[in-house]
Amino acid sequence: MEQSENLKFDAKHVWHPYSSVIHPSCIHEVVSANGTYLTLADGREIIDGMSSWWSTIHGYNHPRLNQAAKDQIDQMSHVMFGGLTHQPAIELAEKLLALTAEPLQKVFFSDSGSIAVEVAIKMAIQYWFAQGKTNKQRLLTIRNGYHGDTFGAMAVCDPLNGMHSMFEQVLPKHLFAPAPTCINDEDWQDHDIAEFTQLINEHHHELAAVILEPLVQGAGGMRFYCPEYLRQVRALCDQFDVLLILDEIATGFGRTGTMFAYEQASICPDVLCVGKALTGGYMTLAATLCTDKIALGMAVDGSGVLMHGPTFMANPLACRVACASIDVLLESNWQQQVKIIEQQLTTELMPYQSLDSVKDVRVKGAIGVVELHQPLDDQMDWLPKFIVDQGVWIRPFRNLIYIMPPYIINRSDLTTLTIAIGRIIERLSKD
Repeated sequence: MEQSENLKFDAKHVWHPYSSVIHPSCIHEVVSANGTYLTLADGREIIDGMSSWWSTIHGYNHPRLNQAAKDQIDQMSHVMFGGLTHQPAIELAEKLLALTAEPLQKVFFSDSGSIAVEVAIKMAIQYWFAQGKTNKQRLLTIRNGYHGDTFGAMAVCDPLNGMHSMFEQVLPKHLFAPAPTCINDEDWQDHDIAEFTQLINEHHHELAAVILEPLVQGAGGMRFYCPEYLRQVRALCDQFDVLLILDEIATGFGRTGTMFAYEQASICPDVLCVGKALTGGYMTLAATLCTDKIALGMAVDGSGVLMHGPTFMANPLACRVACASIDVLLESNWQQQVKIIEQQLTTELMPYQSLDSVKDVRVKGAIGVVELHQPLDDQMDWLPKFIVDQGVWIRPFRNLIYIMPPYIINRSDLTTLTIAIGRIIERLSKD
């Protein structure tokens, strides 16, 4: 089919994420990708500022990752993980344990970030069930969080400001504290955790775990907060005998400037979720890591069987590519790359703070965010085309224009992205 026929078919039959079939959003067909560039069917090349939803940290068509996939597919592309194992999964587990805090000793693989969160919730509830504390089944989290679109994950997303309010009546009822507002440890005030402290004090007897996105709240609002908040939460979880789950699906593998965001608070979670950049954006794969305390604690009732088993759990092809992606990351000067991106984003985005339509500009690691006063929902009929016409791919949502580029992006291409953000703001101001 020609390009126009492809797009006609797509518009008629293919349902894209967060879109309506009645009013489909503008879609652009990608025919290839290389480095930081996407090539469209009409021949244009555009700079990807989104890392394909924050996953392609090494860029596209990376020779090491390509070769890993080719080598593995000649051996086996998939084999069930129930009752069987394989070298790619073992090697990947070894690499993950080496990268994460020492208390994390068990790795459970799954298909996606949402499922990694589901597994983490199951682990926490089952741990307390095995301890004979069957009433500990609720979770405590903070507002403006996002943990995925499956039912367990939806239940710990912000019920008011999130995307899932229509499901409120069928989701489990969990507890939500105000989102932290302190950005830097130097500005810490105890009142920022006061309501969280009150909730965990009053409800710890029924709480299985606290679940948080450390330091950066992603799809719930691209909000940043200080490491001290995490330290306070860890201390409260220890004090009140509640487990701590950290969702590093978006922040893991260097995005905030450290391998994992929790490192900036010098704490360790009881359960850790990773995904997205795990395979460098090549394939879907996620993992839930936990401490021996959790894994062995689940077995004190004589069972310890975690009742979860995705069909494509520990897919060998995905695991092999993930091993290669981690090797590429560790062999690169990724810390310096992220630092350079952070400095350039700060220099080039902060001037937009003075514009009347801009509410806030914030940068952390390889994340740059421009928050507007008004939502962009009414602009989506023209905005996607306008963005591509600037030679870039940026996907705004709500009142946010943000970029999370691949770590390999050069200065010139990053400047093209930040200039494009300025042009978007300028165009919006004319409406």
